[in-house]
Amino acid sequence: MISPKIQKDITNVAASLVTKAIISDIGDNFFSILVDEARDISIKEQMAIVLRYVNCNGDIIERFLGLVHVSDTTASSLKEAIELIFAKNGLSLTKIRGQGYDGTSNMSGQFSGLKSLILVENNFAYYVHCFAHQLQLALVACAKKVYALTDFFNFIPLLCNVVGASCKRADILRAKQLEELAKSIASDDVQSGRGLNQEMSLSRPGDTRWTSHYRSLVSLCRLFDPVLDVPEIVKDDTTLMQAKRSEATGLMMRMETFEFVLLLHLMINVLAITNELSQALQRKDQDIVNAMSLVKVSKMLLLKMRDDGWDNLFQKTSEFCIKRGIDIPDMESVLQVQGRIKRRRPVTHLHHFKVDIFYAVIDTQLQELNDRFSEVSLNLLECMACLNPCNSFSAFDKNKLCEFAGYYPSDFDGNDFVMLEYQLDTYIADVQLDPDFLNLQGIADLAKRMVEKKKHIVYPLVYLLLKLALTLPVATASVERAFSAMKHIKTDLRNRIGDEWLNDCLVPYIEKDVFDSIDNEAIMIEFQKVKPRRMIL
Repeated sequence: MISPKIQKDITNVAASLVTKAIISDIGDNFFSILVDEARDISIKEQMAIVLRYVNCNGDIIERFLGLVHVSDTTASSLKEAIELIFAKNGLSLTKIRGQGYDGTSNMSGQFSGLKSLILVENNFAYYVHCFAHQLQLALVACAKKVYALTDFFNFIPLLCNVVGASCKRADILRAKQLEELAKSIASDDVQSGRGLNQEMSLSRPGDTRWTSHYRSLVSLCRLFDPVLDVPEIVKDDTTLMQAKRSEATGLMMRMETFEFVLLLHLMINVLAITNELSQALQRKDQDIVNAMSLVKVSKMLLLKMRDDGWDNLFQKTSEFCIKRGIDIPDMESVLQVQGRIKRRRPVTHLHHFKVDIFYAVIDTQLQELNDRFSEVSLNLLECMACLNPCNSFSAFDKNKLCEFAGYYPSDFDGNDFVMLEYQLDTYIADVQLDPDFLNLQGIADLAKRMVEKKKHIVYPLVYLLLKLALTLPVATASVERAFSAMKHIKTDLRNRIGDEWLNDCLVPYIEKDVFDSIDNEAIMIEFQKVKPRRMIL
């Protein structure tokens, strides 16, 4: 049992049974695929495949199918790898009803991308650009278009590097944090108790996830005074090189400005709205209709912030500055600028902060969200939205739903189209009168409720429409979670692990709930069938 070969055989059997359980759960239903690729620790390109489908209980399920090593990342190579793993597990490309990728050219290219190659064989495998990546692109574009914002986000990692450059400075930050906390408790500014006022650290923002920027800015706002004390100590440390001391002086001068504090609070407010959207988009059970609704809510909140948020932001920033002795410029005075900008028409500080920063940041964000999430204008999604049960099925439109069925002629034949019209009339009259269908939050809740009340048997064509809408992917978060799991299994100390064994380890590890449902006896029986053994388990 401790032999490496035996362990690999047992792992392979476990992975095989988990995969069979997933395929059995899918049955004859259609599904969507989510695909992404990443390099492992041994610099090998690995492609992860996740299947999204609706199970027999009406729940949206995303399952990890497997990891495949690809020699190159061309669309044709990726398609061959997908076909190989599909053939191995008895799946067919004709059952695909949706594709979800991160938007790179080899994936979503209009002419030669993986999306296009699959669409050649299956016209109903509709592509959806990962919503989480679209949100990421919108935030990045927003930062690039507003100079003050670009400079601000370039400054934050520099500040984190200076504050966390050594254990000594980290200890200084902890000591200053404790000192500030003691003062706050003494003045009754904060409450004390078990679990409260835990030690915090300055979070470093990541390059590829803007949710990390939100956490970083929140921690900087809460630790503003202790963080500001660290560069001051570095500035006065004569044992350091002059360049390091000058850098710390520059950081202090930049932090102690009204513009920096204003940008800090502004971006916390903006990123708080988009952070909630980002977290919601990465849920496995999120449906595309509700996702578009969440995008609309985020746009609405940003627009409301633009119309009514300036006074609150200015007041919060001013109070923050007054408490820390930071000078607040006269808003009606003319802004003093240097260089060629002096040639432009002079503006007041109020115009600079309110128009050039506040309005510019929010307007850029709104514009990018409108551009990136252009799927809202697609007729397919407009038809899907008619299934939404919110407000007593107020969005219901029989003609649009019949049009929606027309997008999937392989699932609805001629007789089904005729029956669907009559079934929709009976369905809407039934559910609007049934109290069990009140207060549903989306089509995902509607599908589960239909299964609970056996309505999916009474209205099979309506339920088929629901499954088609729920199958379309929203985000590739499940694929990225698979890559995170891969880093736990294939590490620096285990960098020679083979591709097959890596996949066999990943499948039971990621799909723990499926693996737990498999009886040990089944694993032992399957293990004995692999090849002749000298002993029987």
